[in-house]
Amino acid sequence: MANKTMKKVKAHTRYINEEGIQVPGVTTVLHILNKPALVRWANNLGLKGIDCTKYRDNMADIGTIAHLMILEHLSKRKQDLSEYSTSDIDLAENCLISFFEWEKSNRVEPILVEEPLISEKYQFGGTIDCYCRLNGVLTLLDFKTSKAVYDEMIHQVAAYTTLLEENGYQVKNVRILRVGRSEDEGFEDRLCSRIETHWEIFSRCLDIYRLQKKLRGK
Repeated sequence: MANKTMKKVKAHTRYINEEGIQVPGVTTVLHILNKPALVRWANNLGLKGIDCTKYRDNMADIGTIAHLMILEHLSKRKQDLSEYSTSDIDLAENCLISFFEWEKSNRVEPILVEEPLISEKYQFGGTIDCYCRLNGVLTLLDFKTSKAVYDEMIHQVAAYTTLLEENGYQVKNVRILRVGRSEDEGFEDRLCSRIETHWEIFSRCLDIYRLQKKLRGK
């Protein structure tokens, strides 16, 4: 069982700048933020007698599979799902129905899918889920498999917007497509606003991240 779990741990993308130095990724930087919604969620499960660790791992697997399936669909590149159970793959396929229903009403023309980018100006990296023409509009699409859209997710896509623009890609709209991992989590198409303010929050997180590393002597 331990070996199977270890195989499922996906290596983080390493972002190397022009000088050959590794820079932090967007999600690594945002780990400095407290996540009160996660604490409330764990407490609620505990009150129901549910082991939040096991529940989280199972839901995380379903979410990861659904995310990979969306990327496979858009990029036409095969994703490796061999480490996941048939039952989890079936559940992930079921939760994709809402995404495919959304796609029927929207014209998606992918330009970049699962593309790693680096900011030489701000010295951080990140991997874009999908940059596309959505109904003719240049759009950053980020896919989340969760029960809600949280502020840190919008901080994240604000950082991705900066990455795209610095690398020569114009961004008119930023959207988060939230694909629920079960029927009760539902589906949401969120047009993100106040991107500049969310970018300011991310940039301050980046400053704090570097100061913390400096204190640790790294």
